[in-house]
Amino acid sequence: MIAPFDEDEAYQICQKVISLLDRKVLVLKHTGKISEERQNIGIMIGAMVAVDSKGTKFNFVAVSGTARELAVNLPVSPELRNLQNLIIVPPVVQNYAIQKALEKNDDAVHKMTAQIEALEKQISGADNQLQIQLKNQIKEIESNRTALTTESFYKVLELYNFNCFDGSVKNILEITKGQLTPGGTGECCAPKLLDYCFKSKYRPVSMCEVYYGNPSEHKIPGQKYPPCDERCGIILPSMLGLEILYRDKDIIVVNKQSGVLSVPGREEKDCIVNRVRNLFPDCIEQPSVHRLDMETSGLLVLAFNKEAHRNLSMQFEAGTVSKKYEALIDGILPKMGIPTDGQSTLYFRLDPDNRPHQIWDEVYGKKAITSWHIEKVEDYTAPDKTKRPVTRITFEPVTGRTHQLRLASSDSHGFGCPIIGDTLYGTCAEGERLMLHAKYLSFKHPVSGQQMEFNCPAPF
Repeated sequence: MIAPFDEDEAYQICQKVISLLDRKVLVLKHTGKISEERQNIGIMIGAMVAVDSKGTKFNFVAVSGTARELAVNLPVSPELRNLQNLIIVPPVVQNYAIQKALEKNDDAVHKMTAQIEALEKQISGADNQLQIQLKNQIKEIESNRTALTTESFYKVLELYNFNCFDGSVKNILEITKGQLTPGGTGECCAPKLLDYCFKSKYRPVSMCEVYYGNPSEHKIPGQKYPPCDERCGIILPSMLGLEILYRDKDIIVVNKQSGVLSVPGREEKDCIVNRVRNLFPDCIEQPSVHRLDMETSGLLVLAFNKEAHRNLSMQFEAGTVSKKYEALIDGILPKMGIPTDGQSTLYFRLDPDNRPHQIWDEVYGKKAITSWHIEKVEDYTAPDKTKRPVTRITFEPVTGRTHQLRLASSDSHGFGCPIIGDTLYGTCAEGERLMLHAKYLSFKHPVSGQQMEFNCPAPF
């Protein structure tokens, strides 16, 4: 992940906290057992600068994990008093609650581990037939142990509820759609800080994490690091309402999720534009320079200021922005005589009697030019678990017309075969989404002029 907010102010807070730790004004208090191998491992110090509704600034600090927490050792220290509105953020879930959730199956898991170790010792001196029997016993015990540890992990995950950007509270299993996460997910600094910030109805301004302790294979003491991909990358997009792929003072690039509008609708105000403006209030009122259909996912670039917006808009209008989309077509295109590579030129206009549908009109329609490359034919598993062959394809639109790729697929003048999950020009089963994703975007940075390239693999 990249750092979702500016790091400068929060970095200064991290440095002050580390200085206070070194001078024993603050201490790291043990709240749980730490194994010998982790005894000397360092810790991440996280800080967030946030403002309340009146614009008052607060400084939040947190540490990674649940086995240690920050505590004040010398409350009368002048250095500590200088850190105004300092709040030490607790874990989302306390260590004792985690241990209690693991308690039910803990003894049984340890006994099974001891049984496995005892059986493994017997294998070396046994004949072949006995070895097979012992190995089968071990497999059975391992399977039962896995079932118990999985049950325990789910019990722990049920404890993790996160306050999100829109005031909602989401359990981690809701975010992952029931999938298990790597151990320690939710215990990093970023989710703790954001959870506390959103729960308190504050707005984040700056956030940073710095490594503290002995050097490790992957981390250097005093160095700042962005939120981790393997854990924070799972939950932060849901907490923020945005999966931020790139951000600087001029632009932001996000991976838009399917089912969210790019810009406000007539009735629906929740959209990527408003989510960006809520998180970054200095952003201009209308930051969008292009759009994706609500049901389409993928790369979207927005501008923070008028100069960047003007430059990017000119690039899109001039056709110098390169875009690629990936889709699953509901049929076998090669069997229909569709070549592996090709380009279509179609003409469509709005059907005023059936908005927002577009209809073929060679006279009054706008020209829509689309290049394609067939990737492969593969099996698609529908929500009802049935399978059917579909075609994975890459589209490269030359023009940027409304519903251009959906029509290039579904219309009889195109493939005559819709994209899977298309609610307008095909069919969409319950639990299905439009299988269309903006996977590649390239443009010149509106200020530096540097060529920017972004790749975002399709989630299907």
